[in-house]
Amino acid sequence: PESFAALADEKNIVAVKESSHDSRRITDMINLLGDRYQIICGVDDLMLENVLFGAVGWVSGLTNTFPRESVEMYRLATSGKTKEALELYRWFMPLLHLDVAVKLVQYIKLANQIAGEGKEWVRPPRLPLVGEERQRIEAIVNQALANRPKFARAA
Repeated sequence: PESFAALADEKNIVAVKESSHDSRRITDMINLLGDRYQIICGVDDLMLENVLFGAVGWVSGLTNTFPRESVEMYRLATSGKTKEALELYRWFMPLLHLDVAVKLVQYIKLANQIAGEGKEWVRPPRLPLVGEERQRIEAIVNQALANRPKFARAA
């Protein structure tokens, strides 16, 4: 937060992508700088906490795989429907953890392919997933698909 305080006079900096894995920094930023910066969640598996603490946006990798659920969860969180958002968040969490792993690109691309939202192809030096690791990611995605929430967006 202190670094952003030093940059507060720079008019072309309007937002901060918070990716530190420490949701307390959002409150620290707001306490120090008020609404000077828009704060964006940059960690998939901290989205709900970050929105509740003041994030006004979310940069997400798993939204490519589960766009409807991502938008609904964000909408619920930002509209104060915390109980409903939490229910969806708990279903989503095993998937959201994939976005914070070292091989997040391969995990997300494989999830996209399994869900019918893209292909798993990755550019070198990344390599496709194989063996037990691939089976583990496939199991997480297939479990989510099997238990995918059935909800109708409320008006």
